[in-house]
Amino acid sequence: MIVLALDTALAACSVCLFDAERDKVIASASAMLGKGHAEALLPMLERVIAKLDGGWGAIGRIGVVVGPGSYTGLRVGIAAARAVALATGRPVVGVTTLAALAAPLVGGSEDVPIAAAIDARHGNLFFQLFSAEGRSLDAPAVLSLAQAAEKVGVRPVHLVGSASPALHSAVSQAGATVRSSLVDAAPDIVSVAKLAATDDPKTSPPDPVYVKPAEARPLAGQGMASA
Repeated sequence: MIVLALDTALAACSVCLFDAERDKVIASASAMLGKGHAEALLPMLERVIAKLDGGWGAIGRIGVVVGPGSYTGLRVGIAAARAVALATGRPVVGVTTLAALAAPLVGGSEDVPIAAAIDARHGNLFFQLFSAEGRSLDAPAVLSLAQAAEKVGVRPVHLVGSASPALHSAVSQAGATVRSSLVDAAPDIVSVAKLAATDDPKTSPPDPVYVKPAEARPLAGQGMASA
């Protein structure tokens, strides 16, 4: 099965064609934009699809990052994925940003949970904990830095995401052991494709994940960017 994966949720605009049966990347492209995803995505798609024998008709499934992330960016990627699905008749799988960030750390030799954390601005972060096997331990949430550190507790942990440096400092002060810390600004698009290949389209629809900061409160001077 050939999976077409798209990501416009954060700063990156990324596209990938992945052969799930051969575990092989056919073609991929990515650019760190910050903004302008709508203008960049369609030409990028065309360049990548041009490298696929059979073109659009050879795609078996579409995967798209559904958030949390930029409101505008999410809608660009999801709209494109739905359009491809409509044109090809193939199913679409929604992959959350936090699960995609955690994916490269899944299956390590240590039984250590993974904390994915993205800078959500104003002293808050998008946060989710995963088991070493990639199972969600809680739902995505917007938390203050202190609240996220409390969620981690004093257990050993792997950190990933743009908020990793600030969270690293906070959990270390609380007594946790950070085994690794990856400051990834966006998910690895190949990881998105692999998750889309195995997830069930019926339970992972291409619907945007908007996490509301109902209980998060700004924290000044704790290493998080504010705007």
